[in-house]
Amino acid sequence: MNISTLLRQGVLIVRVEGELDMHVADEFRQRVDDALDSCGAKNLILNLEGVSFIDSSGLGVILGRYKRISNNGGKVSATNVQSQVAKIFELSGLFRIMKLYESENQALESL
Repeated sequence: MNISTLLRQGVLIVRVEGELDMHVADEFRQRVDDALDSCGAKNLILNLEGVSFIDSSGLGVILGRYKRISNNGGKVSATNVQSQVAKIFELSGLFRIMKLYESENQALESL
């Protein structure tokens, strides 16, 4: 898995490629938390264009970041979600608590 982070307009954008599963969930959590701590962003955008698979561990780590952000009054959005991952998000209820956008720019405009 490859994870990159950048700060745009005060929003942390996390770009993920590969599988987000039990083997990488801890690394994902640590990288996102470290980036949030260092930049102080209130909102988070997850660009999941390169994510081909997600399991319950991946869903759990995303939910944990959602709780952290929402407890501080922020929002979490997802962009570029592949159809197989979107189906899992839908079934798990994640789309009830976070919005889906087609692009990072669209997500940024909504914040």
